[in-house]
Amino acid sequence: MYVSESRGSTPAVTAPSARGPFPGRTAVGATVLALGAVSLITDISSEMVTAVLPLYLVTGLGLSPLGFGLLDGVYNGFSALFRLVGGHLADRGGRHKPVAVLGYGLSALCKPLLLAVHTLPLIGAVLAVDRTGKGLRTAPRDAMISLASPPETRGRAFGVHRAMDTTGALLGPLAAFLILRQAAEGYDAVFTVSFCVAALGVVVLLLFVPSRSPEPGLAGTAPAAPADAAPPERPSLRAALGLLGRRELRGLTLCAVALGLATVSDSFVYLLLQRRLGVPDRWFALLPLGTAAAFLLLAVPLGRWADRVGRWRVFVGGHLALLAAYGLLLSHLRAGLLPYVVLALHGTFYAATDGVLMAAAAGSVPAALRSSGLALVQTGQAAARFVCSIAFGAAWTAFGDRSALGGAAVALTLSVLVSLRLRPAAAAETGRGADG
Repeated sequence: MYVSESRGSTPAVTAPSARGPFPGRTAVGATVLALGAVSLITDISSEMVTAVLPLYLVTGLGLSPLGFGLLDGVYNGFSALFRLVGGHLADRGGRHKPVAVLGYGLSALCKPLLLAVHTLPLIGAVLAVDRTGKGLRTAPRDAMISLASPPETRGRAFGVHRAMDTTGALLGPLAAFLILRQAAEGYDAVFTVSFCVAALGVVVLLLFVPSRSPEPGLAGTAPAAPADAAPPERPSLRAALGLLGRRELRGLTLCAVALGLATVSDSFVYLLLQRRLGVPDRWFALLPLGTAAAFLLLAVPLGRWADRVGRWRVFVGGHLALLAAYGLLLSHLRAGLLPYVVLALHGTFYAATDGVLMAAAAGSVPAALRSSGLALVQTGQAAARFVCSIAFGAAWTAFGDRSALGGAAVALTLSVLVSLRLRPAAAAETGRGADG
């Protein structure tokens, strides 16, 4: 890593021809590592709160599954709403880093506010602002990763970033668990420490991530255009929405939406596991560790595999792992290994889908509109998950948890079949896609 002010104009990437000690392997760029460090630190903060929030709201404040579903929907819905805004602002003038700083800073400021609010409307408002910050920062961050990586290794680059991000997701619940065991006012202590850690992440972003994107023709972007070529289209909302006219990006977006409509929120998965197995409240915060551990172990291997065999195939395969997790939760098995297998499948789902989808989409979006294009896919997916959270919470309240999960499993099966029908063109699946 390096201080951005001193080397901001240097392309933060290892050229494809620069090989390490192992044949066939290339290192990821310093920008990817710096952004990974920011995400690692920020995820420690975020997952500290996420790990205790379901129990805090359902057990501590007595919310019904429907109430929690609405709150969880807000948590994801505001992120979806502002991803397009963040992507558009970042593309205008290449302001990827400033928009990312705004997003990370906004989320950090929300952590201490959780100490002061204790009613559903106020908690919902704080979470909405927090998710606004996430929505603003996600597309610019992923655009910086894609612009700092050659097309043929983008799956690996996103895998490395997601692995570092998931290390934070692994440490966050563990930190929350230890704080809850030691502190008299456990939830307040978790929220306070979370704010301090989030502030550190913003400082690392300011100091170590370069302010400027690599120049055209470097770091995996498109080669410099000839002198007589038409100038690239100026970033605008109309141009961003026009990207859906590209067959590859439209296919990926439709797949992400269809599958997102049947993706049950992580919090519901953990609540279902707790109810199935009678997990004591004091151990609840540790459940996300299983997901994070599998994600951490598999993010880089599956990212590299996606670069080789096709990103779309790995993305859809990840949803089959999620479907298997649903099936185990619906089964009558009560073996001691059941929670570990479910959490491992849950983590496999994320390792095969999160970064892989962004790596696939990046190849179908011009560099000048990279943030906006990635935001379109992210917004469609997040909006679909917003609908799923509300629908699942309502179904749980009306019909019970098993019926709700059974409906989600049927919906996910149908969504996989729809995605097979909507299979995007091969150019979007591997590093061979054009960068525009």
